[in-house]
Amino acid sequence: MASSLDIAPKGLAGSSSTRVAVSSRFGLQRNASKVCMAAAGAAAPSPKKQQKKEIDETLLTPRFYTTDFDEMERLFNVEINKNLNEAEFESLVAEFKADYNQTHFVRNPEFKAAADKLQGPLRQIFVEFLERSCTAEFSGFLLYKELGRRLKKTNPVVAEIFTLMSRDEARHAGFLNKGLSDFNLALDLGFLTKARKYTFFKPQFIFYATYLSEKIGYWRYISIFRHLKQNPEYQCYPIFKYFENWCQDENRHGDFFSALMKAQPQFLNDWKAKLWARFFCLSVYVTMYLNDVQRTAFYEGIGLNTRDFDMHVIVETNRTTARIFPAVLDVENPVFQERLDKLVVLNQQLIDIGKTDAPAALKAIQRVPAILGFVSEILALYLMKPVDCGSLDFAPPEAQIVY
Repeated sequence: MASSLDIAPKGLAGSSSTRVAVSSRFGLQRNASKVCMAAAGAAAPSPKKQQKKEIDETLLTPRFYTTDFDEMERLFNVEINKNLNEAEFESLVAEFKADYNQTHFVRNPEFKAAADKLQGPLRQIFVEFLERSCTAEFSGFLLYKELGRRLKKTNPVVAEIFTLMSRDEARHAGFLNKGLSDFNLALDLGFLTKARKYTFFKPQFIFYATYLSEKIGYWRYISIFRHLKQNPEYQCYPIFKYFENWCQDENRHGDFFSALMKAQPQFLNDWKAKLWARFFCLSVYVTMYLNDVQRTAFYEGIGLNTRDFDMHVIVETNRTTARIFPAVLDVENPVFQERLDKLVVLNQQLIDIGKTDAPAALKAIQRVPAILGFVSEILALYLMKPVDCGSLDFAPPEAQIVY
């Protein structure tokens, strides 16, 4: 699961026709490969594993979510909502029960050996990647588990799907936390459950946010997997070899949320839905772009150009999202990335101000121009002419997606 301001981006799926030579599309960093290979120097000693209870909190840190569970129960009450397609949900639950990845996440000695070879800045970058990813997946586990519990009487089939999705998310989080153990660390997930602040989203917003989270996760995972398959010299750590099957979990989760939204046409077929859909697209895309540009060394370490990779993921996610959302952003307009890059500059200015030793009052004053510029660019992105789209089930006959 992903985030919103951090609607924590994960990954996505496409047909064979969308499979591209990612090394050229993402601007493969030939010189940056030295980062990965130089990191394979002498192995460091293995200190005692540290139990980490927290990760650094920022606006872009993965969030834990909660919602109005009573409203959720009303939305999925078959006696109240006649739009619920029980046949579609029965089909989905059968697919989740098949549990295609039951035996997929099996570690081997290659993990620890690869971690021991990663030294210097790249080692810390990998630790941060594992921490953030683990937190995002665990956030999904908690939300889906509670939805599965609360909907059990109202709609047993939908409840079972949520429970099975929580199984997937727990498996992902556990696998990532095991990865941290290769670096002699581990997140205390029990502590996080009690200590982290939970962000409240109405059910409608949970649908938008989690759909985007799962779908963008698919595209991130599958794109990295295909790139490293074509360029194995960048395969610094074996977790990436698991991304092909992993991303199919993300895709199935996204498809389930698509079915949930179809069962709630009020979330898809009016002007307010269009405004909210664009807002959540913007939140997810901007969050991912700002997060990733701050972590360029990670992407360069696996041979990717960060901005090219992110724009590829954003475009593919946006095209997928256009199948269900009533409106999406025109991300293929060159102005879109130009404004994203302006946000990167303004965000860095805010970071730099925060690092100075100036008094808090002076920092607040210094931040004002950057904050105003940031808000201005966000509004400009939001107000760009959108792409009207959406499922044919909810669009008027004459409507069509035009890019």
